[in-house]
Amino acid sequence: MTKWYWCFMLTVTLFTFFPKQALAQDLVEITTAINTVWVLLAAFLVFFMQAGFAMVEAGFTRAKNAGNIVMKNIMDLAAGSIVYWAFGFAIMFGVGNGFFGSSGFFLSDSFAHLGLDIPTPAFWIFQAVFAATAATIVSGAMAERTNFAGYLCYSVFITGIIYPVVGHWTWGGGWLDQLGFVDFAGSSVVHSVGGWAALAGAIVLGPRIGKYNEDGSINAIPGHNLLMAALGVFILWFGWFGFNPGSTLSGMDSSIAMIAVTTNLSAAAGAVLAMIVSWLKYRKPDVSMTLNGALAGLVGITAGAADVTPVGAVMIGLLSGCVVVYAVEMIDKIHVDDPVGAIAVHGVCGALGTLLVGLFATDGGVFYGGGLALLRVQAIGVVAVAAWTLTTAFLIFKIIDATVGLRASSEEEVEGLDITEHGSTSYPDFVPLYGKSFKIKKTS
Repeated sequence: MTKWYWCFMLTVTLFTFFPKQALAQDLVEITTAINTVWVLLAAFLVFFMQAGFAMVEAGFTRAKNAGNIVMKNIMDLAAGSIVYWAFGFAIMFGVGNGFFGSSGFFLSDSFAHLGLDIPTPAFWIFQAVFAATAATIVSGAMAERTNFAGYLCYSVFITGIIYPVVGHWTWGGGWLDQLGFVDFAGSSVVHSVGGWAALAGAIVLGPRIGKYNEDGSINAIPGHNLLMAALGVFILWFGWFGFNPGSTLSGMDSSIAMIAVTTNLSAAAGAVLAMIVSWLKYRKPDVSMTLNGALAGLVGITAGAADVTPVGAVMIGLLSGCVVVYAVEMIDKIHVDDPVGAIAVHGVCGALGTLLVGLFATDGGVFYGGGLALLRVQAIGVVAVAAWTLTTAFLIFKIIDATVGLRASSEEEVEGLDITEHGSTSYPDFVPLYGKSFKIKKTS
């Protein structure tokens, strides 16, 4: 007898001796379990992206500030988690109006209105690490001259108010969602919010000491460890496979495979074209530009990862990889000091990727016969997110600057924030022993 005969007999037996209702209930429970495990796994991958951001930012900045960078990244996650639990999640997903939610503070609601196939705590942890990502983007653009206490104040505001409001507009049933705005995993909701807030912070702070000369010329301030920055990019690339495919919220959804493909192709295309453009411009294939090109491709595809073909993903990656090189230069030329390129990567390429959905989406995109309707909605979303984030972040930074203080003193900046803010150093063998003297013992 063949194996198919035994499969048939097993099926007949199951339906004969077990009630159909019980089998249906078991199937629902199994589906819920698979979806829950998938979302939690994706959340853990996105959590690990915090390590990637820390490595990228520390590597692209000077050794004397590495510990300060790590502290800001860990507090974005730690303080941000508490604030997002208390009221950020409620503003984002609670019952409310088209602009913000107003129920479920401290996870006091079941959030049944969302119609989730997973437990609310699983959905919360997935969204909490997204909120921490939006906050962490900002720390790189404000690196090496920010008062730590002032930065902590800002971090609370972005995870508690700025980001959740935009999230409600798009993913919480708000007005952009009702217009048909497409941002699958957050090119605008997460990355542009972080990028535009980074722009506001960099403007309020001003440039690092020695970055720009009186005649307007620019001094390069190299980071201390390109290997560390490269490791961070690889970690972020890896974590993005939780960021994008995980946004299906379902391990039973076979589209997660194609979303992983579009994500990877866009990142690869971004890195390749950033390398080529930098090679042509500078006569050498620039390492930092290539690393940021990969990140630009990842940011660019995040909005449309579930809605474009592999060809569309490559095109989005190529455009993002090219644009990021020129955006980094342009931002530097207007004397906005961004040590890691966060504004160009997340703000500019986040907006670009969101707009490109209107061109490359297989359902409604211009290149697929959809006309201009979707592109118009995407443009409205990009402008709305930029206007909200820039305005609120700029006001918050100004208030913090006038009260707590946002910028470190010139003496602290020159000496390094590791020593002045935290009383320690990341590389003790490279600096003098403060307040101590010693003699070298001679050997024969």
